Amino acid sequence: MYPPPRKDFIALTLSDPHSRDAYNNGKHRRRSCWRKWKQLSRLQRSLILFLLILLLVVGLLFYPSVSEQWRGWSDKEEWLELNDRGFKAELSPAPGRAPAPVVQPHLGDAAADPVALAKPKEPHVPVLAKLPAKRKTSLNKRGPPSLQKDANVSRLNGGGKPDVAPQEAGEEEEEDKDKTIVSWRGAMIEADRATEPSPSAAPKEAAAPPPPIDPTAAAATLEVSSGNVSRLEAVRDAFRHAWKGYKDYAWGHDELKPISKSFSEWFGLGLTLVDSLDTMWILGLKEEFAEAKSWVENELSFDKNVDVNLFETTIRVLGGLLSTYHLSGEQVFLEKAKDLGSRLMPAFKTPSKIPYSDVNIGKGTAHPPRWTSDSTVAEVTSIQLEFRELSHLTQDPQYQEVVNEVSKLVHQLPGKHDGLVPMFINTNSGQFSHKGVFTLGARADSYYEYLLKQWIQGGKTEDHLLEDYLQAIEGVKKHLVRQTGPSRLTIVGELSHYRFSAKMDHLVCFLPGTLALGVHNGLPGDHMDLAVQLMETCYQMYKQMETGLSPEIAHFSLQGGAGQDVVVKPADGHNLLRPETVESLFYMYRFTKNAKYRDWGWDILQSFNKYTKVPNGGYTSISNVRDPANPGPRDKMESFFLGIPSQVG
Repeated sequence: MYPPPRKDFIALTLSDPHSRDAYNNGKHRRRSCWRKWKQLSRLQRSLILFLLILLLVVGLLFYPSVSEQWRGWSDKEEWLELNDRGFKAELSPAPGRAPAPVVQPHLGDAAADPVALAKPKEPHVPVLAKLPAKRKTSLNKRGPPSLQKDANVSRLNGGGKPDVAPQEAGEEEEEDKDKTIVSWRGAMIEADRATEPSPSAAPKEAAAPPPPIDPTAAAATLEVSSGNVSRLEAVRDAFRHAWKGYKDYAWGHDELKPISKSFSEWFGLGLTLVDSLDTMWILGLKEEFAEAKSWVENELSFDKNVDVNLFETTIRVLGGLLSTYHLSGEQVFLEKAKDLGSRLMPAFKTPSKIPYSDVNIGKGTAHPPRWTSDSTVAEVTSIQLEFRELSHLTQDPQYQEVVNEVSKLVHQLPGKHDGLVPMFINTNSGQFSHKGVFTLGARADSYYEYLLKQWIQGGKTEDHLLEDYLQAIEGVKKHLVRQTGPSRLTIVGELSHYRFSAKMDHLVCFLPGTLALGVHNGLPGDHMDLAVQLMETCYQMYKQMETGLSPEIAHFSLQGGAGQDVVVKPADGHNLLRPETVESLFYMYRFTKNAKYRDWGWDILQSFNKYTKVPNGGYTSISNVRDPANPGPRDKMESFFLGIPSQVG
């Protein structure tokens, strides 16, 4: 109810005896002050007036310098103002509206001041008091970020909104003020996200294929720094070299062994080939893509008696097929994805609905590992993006329903520690097991990453995902964040039965990019401060090593004094060609436009070329990042290594 007009309000107030007494006492005090002023001598009154005028003049003279000091708070005030305006406006969805399960997120370039990036200790943007509002539906085009004209979309890894000319940006802001929120350091982003009908509510027809995107045009639009050597061409050359080794010695098999010029088989599904499809498309390698497509179309079969890991098969094969379908529009990739998805479904037939880790895709049976009935939390909570997307494209809700059930079960489980989750979950009871150990490294890492990406994918309508993500980040800051002694690097360690360990897996380096993605989508601005600090740490894990390559696991010195921040134990000094740091650098450069992040990625690629490149083709993981003379080649090129060039480029 709105307050009454002012005159009526005064009348109502004075009709109350207590209010009337208070009003009369106020009048009496005002008259008493006037009498005291009149009782002062003329000299006293003149002196008081002179001092007041002097203070006013001094204030006017010093106004410019004072205003400069106040100017730093303008971002915070603007955030608070827009937070009230933007997040209170649409807290309740329209009556009858069903939240869309899957969405094409915008993942575009966000304007941010590179100077601000160097000042992580500036005032933080306050944590949101309320969940961001649910947004109206709109449709977006598909395709890689560099080719979208109306909207940038990439369902799994994201796209970006194209830059708008200043006058157009001004017009947009005037027309859609209620659709904007402020990202970190005041950069404007679009809060409206596309949503699409639920598969269960729509006719069961496969979604129309996206228009094909010219890969040459995609690669041509990438920015290339000036210099004697084109970085883009160097990146293409690195991919071609890796692909040559795979094609010559491991074609159609899972992984290349470049030293012995042979291959290794894990599931027999051509992991490296399928995992590389979208990278080839993005880099504009038409000939290589056509050869790989022909193999998928004619040779790739899932009708075989083989046990596969649900998680690894989902993120490498199912995810690779879906992302390539979005880029190319080739129906064969969607058909293969649908076939594989249906064969993975038996994994969810458990007493608790928490999926088993292993599936026989030929027999249609599933089981946990032979030594335990547990699954890792990361594995069962990091298949949702792909299964939900498969439901969207096929208009078959079964894939989405089983993974959403897992997310809801985990959301309600006891045993969390300020949003942090244990590493294992039992497939029979559906409860966490081996409680008391909390990490953002192996066995838990991608749980946190997928919370945010699912929330974005679902049109920001699934509040339990956002709630879990925000609580987890607060738990990380409260329990796991420390600073090293020598250089004051910010790290994310581990907690084992309330005892902190300054141990940080390379896998944790997914976090800077994830935090930046959240801020780009309207989450608290202080998350970007943490992202900037952690990005520096992840880069130092490379830079402080003699080979310029990060160890698999780093321990950090928390004691003051001289020396290195990063301590590497003998068993932890290997490098598996992991992509997490480079992926975060990709996000950080896209969102901040700070060229140092692209330069850091270039430095890492140079180190890969120097110490892991095999002359006849391919790259190899190494055993010792601290020994440049003998890094100890391991004779294995992981399939995920061929995802790195598209991010460096």
